[in-house]
Amino acid sequence: MNAGHTDFSSTLHDQHGRWPRAESVEDFRRNLASVHARIAAACQRVGRDPAGVRLLPVSKTVDEGRIRLSYSAGCRLLGENKVQEAYRKWSAMADLADLRWSVIGHLQTNKAKLVAQFAAEFQALDSLRVAEALERRLQTEGRALDVFVQVNTSGETSKYGLPPDDVAAFLRALPTFSALRVRGFMTLALLSTDAVRVRQCFVRLRELRDRLRQEAPDGVGLDELSMGMSGDYEIAIEEGATIVRVGQAIYGARSTPDAYYWPSAGDEEPRS
Repeated sequence: MNAGHTDFSSTLHDQHGRWPRAESVEDFRRNLASVHARIAAACQRVGRDPAGVRLLPVSKTVDEGRIRLSYSAGCRLLGENKVQEAYRKWSAMADLADLRWSVIGHLQTNKAKLVAQFAAEFQALDSLRVAEALERRLQTEGRALDVFVQVNTSGETSKYGLPPDDVAAFLRALPTFSALRVRGFMTLALLSTDAVRVRQCFVRLRELRDRLRQEAPDGVGLDELSMGMSGDYEIAIEEGATIVRVGQAIYGARSTPDAYYWPSAGDEEPRS
């Protein structure tokens, strides 16, 4: 996949202030156009069709007013880390009937009820306990949910996600949960300026997907790879990402650096 990639020596994770805050519909249109152009360029480098990459704007910490501006600029599916924050925004913007929400952060089982009520997809499935809780709530709601299995490709103990060696067995258990539609994998790479080490995380996920795809149970789809954020999404695309989760390059730099929002497995309510 990476035969034609650019030799990025560093990511943009150290350039926290580089993204100006979007304050108007025009700002959002300009930022979205810039990100789409970079997606297209990354695809061109490795001979991919840009239509095969979905941009997921991440609106965590963004207030309702600015989210509405981004909606006016064309955003229709938004990613949120914290379930309660996403649920509040969903409730407040119920008038935008076609605005959908993707939960991309760690889920505690006692919040499964909320996800079952409002989420269009859930990208952080990493335990059977969460699968069971979601299944129970989704059956009550009478609906199904697209889910992604989160894989810890960096090997950091602070990260959520299944170790790569545990993923095959986990997939074999998922057909039991008929309300969960497995679409693929999600990962968080190292939060590092070292592009080589970051790229390795993406390569690891793609190779795992390619290997397990041959033996995936019926009904378990592994077409999607959700990987890459504002600081490294171009590298992720070069390595096969089909979904990139981009927040600051669209909405502008957050008030605190990326490291503050990075999920820690030791947190009861992870930072987003």
